[in-house]
Amino acid sequence: MGGWIREHPILTYQHGRKVKFYVDGKEYEGYEGEPIAAALHANGIRVYRKSMVLERPRGFFCAVGKCSSCFMVVNGTPNVRVCITPLKEGMRIETQVGKGEIR
Repeated sequence: MGGWIREHPILTYQHGRKVKFYVDGKEYEGYEGEPIAAALHANGIRVYRKSMVLERPRGFFCAVGKCSSCFMVVNGTPNVRVCITPLKEGMRIETQVGKGEIR
């Protein structure tokens, strides 16, 4: 696992336990309780969804849950803001295309 901040001159980081999660069927590792977007970013995943009309890639933007750039399908639920949703063991996350479909 590579992209996590390990040291910072002001902030202290305490990670939860390592957990496995899945993005578009592929297995990854992250830390329980961190925002899903942090785990995605640390694993090199930058595209979270595709826009409705032109299907342009969207990813991490505001990081406070106010925009729609980080909408993904999480455990079958579309339009989940992964920048503010905590990671849990076994989550199934999918790249969202357009509005997403409720399953």
